[in-house]
Amino acid sequence: MSDPANKDDSGLSPADYETFCTYLRERTGLSFTEAKRYYVDRRVAERMAAVGADSFRDYLNLLRFQASGEELQLLVNLMTVNETYFFREKYQLDCLVNSALDEVVRARRPGSRVRIWSAGCATGEEPYSIAIMLLEYWKRVDEFEIELYASDIDSRVLARAREGIYEERALHAVPQELVAKYFTQLDSRRWQIMEELRESIDFSLVNIADPKQVAGFQSFDVIFCRNLLIYFDDLGRRQAAAMFYEALSPCGFIALGHSESMSRMSSLFVPRRFPDAILYQKPQT
Repeated sequence: MSDPANKDDSGLSPADYETFCTYLRERTGLSFTEAKRYYVDRRVAERMAAVGADSFRDYLNLLRFQASGEELQLLVNLMTVNETYFFREKYQLDCLVNSALDEVVRARRPGSRVRIWSAGCATGEEPYSIAIMLLEYWKRVDEFEIELYASDIDSRVLARAREGIYEERALHAVPQELVAKYFTQLDSRRWQIMEELRESIDFSLVNIADPKQVAGFQSFDVIFCRNLLIYFDDLGRRQAAAMFYEALSPCGFIALGHSESMSRMSSLFVPRRFPDAILYQKPQT
């Protein structure tokens, strides 16, 4: 039991904060340090008030034992940050269509599957950007059966991704001719991506720190996991890297965010330097 005398005026006691962060890290992979104390306190307090929890212990018991997991999902939705836009870190998308995919299909027959996973897809800008890049810039796009998967731990952003409605800020890096080609303007502020692209991507609610939830994610040729593992601690990153290794086909590629390096997480992958970007490859077994 935490000592009320040690309770911080801003929220959880030091012991409760540590207990909560440990619980959240074990369940979701998300890791919060003392520097995020105010951010975490506010969101826990908001959810405690919403469910009428009299104490942190009561709230933690709800998180741990609620059969539906609904409260944990609502809390996770508050904890995650989902700021992104179309064609973000485009050099990696260029690498995909200029180099990586040609290597992936080099020994494959036309009509074979090509599987791509956007992990931590947020509101959908990344997987939709991948789809547009394939259609516009990969010359062999019509020769293969392309499967695009996208996942996130936040149910709210997945609903927005499926809806595919965006404001100008999200589209600022998209050439106007592509906006006109792939989006319908709904009003002065909002555009919706075309239905064909919305239906071409399989969006799913996935916690990549849960082995049961990622067990079915296998045989991918390319995985984009950009700026997601920065929210994990070192152990969580190593575990995620091992999971992605298992999810990739031999010689498959993973793209990380510009500030991330697989060499600091795992020795399983081989860095591959292409003209446009560095990707990490699962070796041929």
